[in-house]
Amino acid sequence: MGIGVSIFLIAIGAVLAFAVHATTGAVNVHTVGWILMAVGLAGGLLSMIFWSTWAGPGYFADRRGRRRTTVVEDDGPAYY
Repeated sequence: MGIGVSIFLIAIGAVLAFAVHATTGAVNVHTVGWILMAVGLAGGLLSMIFWSTWAGPGYFADRRGRRRTTVVEDDGPAYY
């Protein structure tokens, strides 16, 4: 889950928890809103924690701020 989905879940949960005044016998809408806000907050926090791993392996290995590159030298065209 990304940050965008987390913000969306928090927004939908806030609308259900604070703005909707409907009552149903089977589902408590306010509880669903609070659950969606909690899931969105947890997903946002996990996205922030694992933000650095999205760059791929070895991205932060070079302390000068550059990515490591692999250079493959070509010896010319292959003759068969």
